Amino acid sequence: MLSQTPVDRRSLVTSALAAFGLPAAQGRKFRVAIIGHTGQGNYGHGMDVVWQAFEDIDVVAVADPDEAGLAQAAARTGAENSYRDYREMLRTEKVDLVAICPRTTGERVPMVEAAASAGAHIYMEKPFARDLTDADRLVAAVRQAGIKLQVAHQFRCSPFTRRVQQLITTGAIGVVQEIRARGKEDRRAGGEDLLVLGSHLCDAMRLFLGNPKWVSAHVTHDGDELAPAHVHAASEPIGPVAGNQVAATFAFNDGVHAYLSSRAAPTTHPYRYSLQILGSQGAIFIPMGVYPADQGYLLRSPSWMPLDGQTWEKIPPAADPLGVRASTPLIANALMVADLLQAIHSDRKPACNEEDGRWTIEMISAVYEAQKSRTRATFPLPNRTHPLAQ
Repeated sequence: MLSQTPVDRRSLVTSALAAFGLPAAQGRKFRVAIIGHTGQGNYGHGMDVVWQAFEDIDVVAVADPDEAGLAQAAARTGAENSYRDYREMLRTEKVDLVAICPRTTGERVPMVEAAASAGAHIYMEKPFARDLTDADRLVAAVRQAGIKLQVAHQFRCSPFTRRVQQLITTGAIGVVQEIRARGKEDRRAGGEDLLVLGSHLCDAMRLFLGNPKWVSAHVTHDGDELAPAHVHAASEPIGPVAGNQVAATFAFNDGVHAYLSSRAAPTTHPYRYSLQILGSQGAIFIPMGVYPADQGYLLRSPSWMPLDGQTWEKIPPAADPLGVRASTPLIANALMVADLLQAIHSDRKPACNEEDGRWTIEMISAVYEAQKSRTRATFPLPNRTHPLAQ
């Protein structure tokens, strides 16, 4: 099992790891190295401390070019060794898995390629890549090395998401008609919201609908059509963004569409960052908060409104097949790590693998391509360079 608190390492997943046939079954622990960069993406959203939940996983090293940040990370993670250079760490330490934590994308490719060359599996923060050129390199590195990579889109492994999938499969809302999604619409509303939070929304769309065929889009700044002067760097080094108003319609199989939007407004609310799945017999509303903070709601009505005494029902979580238990700060990442471990043993793709990661960048890039061309952008995009850098 997983520990109930981040610091109590007594109640662990020993039996689960043994069942997977992972190193713990042979009497040694699964060795993990952590890559961070203080001031440049830092350590993601708890990706450095999730390993504390597993008794049979040892954090053997951490790398960070910032001296003060490295010392803090070593103390926080309990890493046995510290390095200023992640390449030196991967040459020196024999590890089974690498956590690539920075939220920034500037060093994403060399970090993944270094870990892949070391034969280590990877758990990495999003965004997946700066552009499709980098995304293609990441996919090639993973495939050439024969390793497993999991992107930290925690929505994929949420027990709430699993229950929603079951509801859709069993026809609780009839035939899916469309999906509506909105970004967080905070100070990053528009282009930056599209890249940072929209990556989760794009991934969720594909989870429920499969791969999109094309997208049409309208990206503006204060109502003005997008122009080169509107392109600017994001608040973190993740590449260029543009526009504070984004509206995109993705087409999927069977004529089903998904609408994604983010628009600067004087007021917002956390529940705007959400996914609505509308079916012929009902609707599902899914807040995009990190599990277990939010859960979805089901309305069994073709009107999509609570009429005639109908109410929105809270959607309970599905039972986790691995019996994962962890404290609230760790659980979302712990579920992703557990899935990655199972994927390694079963030689299957992780829940959010490198192909899924590349699709998020493809969908986001296509929004800008569609705006620039004023036509549909079809998948896969022939142009792999960043659409705002041309």
